[in-house]
Formats: sequence, structure tokens, C-alpha cells
Amino acid sequence: MASATKTPSRGTGLPCSYLRASASEDHAPLGRLQVPGQSTGVAGAWNSADQNKMADIDNKDQAEMDQADMEDVEEVEEEETGEDVNSKARQLTVQMMQNPQILAALQERLDGLVGSPSGYMESLPKVVKRRVNALKNLQVKCAHIEAKFYEEVHELERKYAALYQPLFDKRSEIINAAYEPTDEECEWKADEEEELTVSSQEEMKEKAKVDEEKKDEEKEDPKGVPEFWLTVFKNVDLLSDMLQEHDEPILKHLKDIKVKFSDLGQPMNFTLEFYFECNDFFSNELLVKTYKMRSEPDESDPFAFDGPEIMGCTGCQIDWKKGKNITLKTIKKKQKHKGRGTVRTVTKTVPNDSFFNFFTPPEVPESGELDEDSEAILAADFEIGHFLRERIVPRAVLYFTGEAIEDDDDDSVYINVSCLKQEGEEEADEENDPNYDPKKDANPPPECKQQ
Repeated sequence: MASATKTPSRGTGLPCSYLRASASEDHAPLGRLQVPGQSTGVAGAWNSADQNKMADIDNKDQAEMDQADMEDVEEVEEEETGEDVNSKARQLTVQMMQNPQILAALQERLDGLVGSPSGYMESLPKVVKRRVNALKNLQVKCAHIEAKFYEEVHELERKYAALYQPLFDKRSEIINAAYEPTDEECEWKADEEEELTVSSQEEMKEKAKVDEEKKDEEKEDPKGVPEFWLTVFKNVDLLSDMLQEHDEPILKHLKDIKVKFSDLGQPMNFTLEFYFECNDFFSNELLVKTYKMRSEPDESDPFAFDGPEIMGCTGCQIDWKKGKNITLKTIKKKQKHKGRGTVRTVTKTVPNDSFFNFFTPPEVPESGELDEDSEAILAADFEIGHFLRERIVPRAVLYFTGEAIEDDDDDSVYINVSCLKQEGEEEADEENDPNYDPKKDANPPPECKQQ
């Protein structure tokens, strides 16, 4: 059972005042919803046509029409008019729900209702309120029992991690050419859809044999599985977004990633261990990242407890070789002297985007209060650490082949609510919404910015 992980978050919706303004300004159709029966828009055109039709009927010989005929005409008119108004309302509803700004504003209002008093509790007799307080105390005790449950889950994870580790060690040996698997170990039965006919298999084998002979003449066989972990990282959007071009030559030397759980009786935490072979960039053979967790209800808000939370993380120092620190870059600026007018060039070292900034996360102060940028970085950091622990390390080969990617596309556990819309959906919304203003969406929410 995977433990729950929470990350710092902030509301991303728009204020309620914006919802009201949107109805009258940016999204005028919202302020022009018609009451059924009014002669405006499509429904109005339909009513006008029916009136003309009725006028034509009146000009005919009234003796040829009885009262039943007139009632039939009126009933058809009313039914068709109501149906068209309903269609108009549905179209407007669809249009509203496709606008990301309106959705954000609605979400803001819904979020504001959570936990707000309905007035019902205040209306209860004092004796009933007293009993409800007793029920709340029982709920707090349930939260503490749930915390114990997650502690035991953590112990089970620690126990079974020891059983998985020999398999992961053998995986590492195959990847790094320390062990060559036998023919029996290499046999893999393909799915029925992937199976080829006998003749096709023979052709493929013959072609593969020729290709192998050519490769043998050109160069030796590759060792192990080259660039295994780099390929895994590039296949996963959450990780590939962190990668820069200058990170790739280093990650080619990444041999293994392991997860280590805290010992029995120690505070709950887990450590990610990155093992590197000798390289030209840093002298470390091991880089570590430790995540501290808490599995107990907060006394100030015990009902908010929903499993273990990542409370903080610590990285490690990377011993970069001279001139190889890719987390820093040197820039040159020209400065002009105000008095003399002379110009000089100043060299300055500034931070550089890199995956290896992952090992130097922002420190959480004792007060627990963070600025907006640090909070966003830590939120992404916790998400990545949990994803590496729960998905990448246990199922690395499936991310290497891409087979696990499709499963994760349907999983919204790790996706921020404010970032749910994909680019294709946003473009479709913009085309369908005549009132869409691209200037208002120029800046994404802080939680969506790439670090």
C-alpha cells in the first residue's frame, strides 16, 4: 500500500469578485441568458416565424378549420419554442464550462464553501451539540489509530524492500554489464498481437544475423544496457522537465538508484541514493536525498490528517571538478561609469538550471513559513521524490521501454489541479470561446511554472 504524500499548496482560483465581473464584462453571454418565452436570439426568430404562419392561416377560410385544428397548431408552436430555448441554454452552458477563467472562478467559490458553517449546528439544542462534541473526540481517536496504521504500513514497506533488493541488485548488474543473463532468463513471450508468423520470424532472424555480423565487424557489442537511467528520465515528463542538455552527459554515468527506508524505531523517512561511475564532472560516487516524514495528526487540526506527509528534505554536497559545475554559469555585463563615461566588463557567477539542483533544496525555517518561490520548488521536489520512490525505482524497466508511461497518463495523483488542462485542450477552448482573451492567460499559476 502506497502512503499518501502531501505537498504545500495554495489556492489557484480567481476571487469571487472576478466571477461577477466576468458575467457582465468579459463573458457577456452570461449576462444575456434569456427566460423561456422571450422573443430574442434563435428562440425569438422561431417565435416570429410562427406568428407569420398563424397570420397566413387566419387569412384563409376560417370555415375550413375547426377549434381542434387551432389547438394542434398552438401546441406544436409551444413545444418547438420550448425545445429551442432548452437547446440555447445547453449551448451557453457548454460555452461557459469550456472557459478556463470561469472554471477557475467557480473552483474558488466551491473551495470557499468547504468547512464554512451552514448554520445548522448553531440551530441545534445545547444537549445535541454536547453529544456532537463527543463524536468529534471519537474522530480524533480514529485519526490517531489511522496514524498507527500508516506506521505499520511503513514497517511493511521496509520489510518488503529487503525482499525486493536482491532483484534490484541483479537488475543493476545486468544494466552495468556485471552479469550476463542466460538464454533462459532472456526468453520473453510476446503478447498475441505482437507475435509474428513463422515466415516473418525466419526473415527477421536472418536479417538480424546479417546486422549482427556487420556490427561485429565495425565495433564490439555494447556493454549492459547503455544509458538506461538517462532514457528512463527522458521518457517521464515529470523528470524530463528537469533535465537540461548539459545534464545528459553526466546522467549517462548514472549506474543505479536505490530507496532506503529508516530503521526500525527511527523517525519515518526515506532516502534516495544515486550511484555514479567515475566521470569527468564530480568525484562523488554516491549522491543522496533524504525526505523526512510525519505520520501523526496535527493537534491544531487533527481532522486534516490523511496519511504520512513529507515535512522536509535534505540533499548533499556535490564535489564538482574544476570548471565542471553545471549548476552555476558565468555571465558578463557591461557597466558604464556615470561620471567618466568609461565602460567596463564585469564577470558574475549566477545559478544555472540543472537536474543536479535537486540535491540542494531550499531549507525550511523553524517557523515553517516559506516565500512563494521556495514553496513552489519544495512542492515540486516532494512530488518528484515520492514519484521516484513509488514508481520509478520499482518499475524502472517499464519506464525504459515506455510501457508504464500510458498507465501514468491516466493517473491524476501527481497532477496539480490548476495544471489539469493540457495544451491541446487549452487551444480547443480558445477556438470555441469567442470571448477568450489571451492576455489574461499570459502568466500561468505559480504551481505550473517549471523549476
